[in-house]
Amino acid sequence: MKRVWLLPLLALCSVIEIRAQGIQGPVQVHPEKRYLMTSEGEPFFWMADTAWELFHRLDEQQAVFYLDKRREQGFNVVQAVVLAELDGLNTPNANGDLPFLDLEKWEYNEAYFRHVDLILDLAETRGMHIALLPTWGDKLFKNTWGTGPEIFTPSTAYSYGKWIGARYKDRKNLVWVLGGDRTPRENSEDIEIWNQMAQGILESQNPENPILITFHPQPTAPGGSSNWFHQEKWLSFNMHQTGHCPGLDDFKKITHDYQLIPTKPTIDGEPLYEEHPYCFNAKENGYSEAADIRRIIYWNVFAGAAGQTYGCHAVWQMYDLDKTPVNGPLRPWHKSLDLEVANQMEHLKNLMLSRPFFERIPDQTLIADEQRKDLSYVAVSKGRQGDFALFYFPDGKKISIDLHTLIGSAFEATWYDPRTGAKIPQNTDSWDVKNSSVEVLPPSSGRGNDWVLIVDSLR
Repeated sequence: MKRVWLLPLLALCSVIEIRAQGIQGPVQVHPEKRYLMTSEGEPFFWMADTAWELFHRLDEQQAVFYLDKRREQGFNVVQAVVLAELDGLNTPNANGDLPFLDLEKWEYNEAYFRHVDLILDLAETRGMHIALLPTWGDKLFKNTWGTGPEIFTPSTAYSYGKWIGARYKDRKNLVWVLGGDRTPRENSEDIEIWNQMAQGILESQNPENPILITFHPQPTAPGGSSNWFHQEKWLSFNMHQTGHCPGLDDFKKITHDYQLIPTKPTIDGEPLYEEHPYCFNAKENGYSEAADIRRIIYWNVFAGAAGQTYGCHAVWQMYDLDKTPVNGPLRPWHKSLDLEVANQMEHLKNLMLSRPFFERIPDQTLIADEQRKDLSYVAVSKGRQGDFALFYFPDGKKISIDLHTLIGSAFEATWYDPRTGAKIPQNTDSWDVKNSSVEVLPPSSGRGNDWVLIVDSLR
């Protein structure tokens, strides 16, 4: 008997109420090459959710339920895979279809790809972009995990890239993502395979509908995609993966990419997921908490990232009770959509868009005290003209700041709560900013008590 997945009535009704959100064209790179923008030139803060198994495990009603919730929470990008990670070539999708009718002959199954088309349509009508991975990396090599089979060579990668690129050449809500959690191996054809897939996609491009392409690797030092592809013309922006351990200096990858020539935007495309076992070992280490996730995402963005991806351990795999769990998810995906940070990501986006977006640069010289690279590290972002500065305090420690590089001699200061988006005024009457540094103490301290200090010049 087919299992029936029940949806709340409001979610079903919302299909009728949704209207197109006015996506005029694909996301583009800003002319100064640090950030992304809409096709109309407006700031685009990449706020993505990780939904790798979206096309593979969800039917239409489930996809509607998922997309409506993420849209309500402010997400504007969803990262999903066509040839899926979890045995995507041999296990049918939610409708019972496989991607290929005959894999040896590369005979595509139109029914499978119509379902992908449908979900792309559902996302576009909600004003949401899809970061589309043509394939997960195990179809290139299985490594120590993944089921494959390994089907890609330079030739098949080019042909597949050209085929899928042509299918979606007129889509307004796509960003292409190659890689699929794989690091190119030395003494292999891996780099050439990804180059050929990118070439196939580009050759199918509609010149009136320019596209962006990036690459999603495993966690690697010093950067991510930049380690192999930064000089490739097809790489529109860099992407790296933080990984699933609570790192002390995760933002180093953003800093590395930010300093490269030519200049390209950079984004963490896979941070520590919410409710993920620390370092894949729940028994010994427990599960990630909201404080860990917020610290990573604010550090990344304040270091110069063009946005930030979020992930939930149950949601990426679309785990449900009839599915085999991967690494111990704590609850089904549809019960995991309202986790703490999923509802707090929008506060980060709103904060970044509240000031001149394309003017923002990292600047640690505004910290007067010497800092250790530990969990209390205060990160700073400011306006290029010196008219504002943002200080992220992971745990509310006291620190001295130096505002000499900001313009003017009088400032307005506000505490911003990353947990709620609430604001608390900070009295600046005693700030002698031109003669000395200023000691600041957030409204609360301790693990989970993170704050942003917003300083605006009154000129």
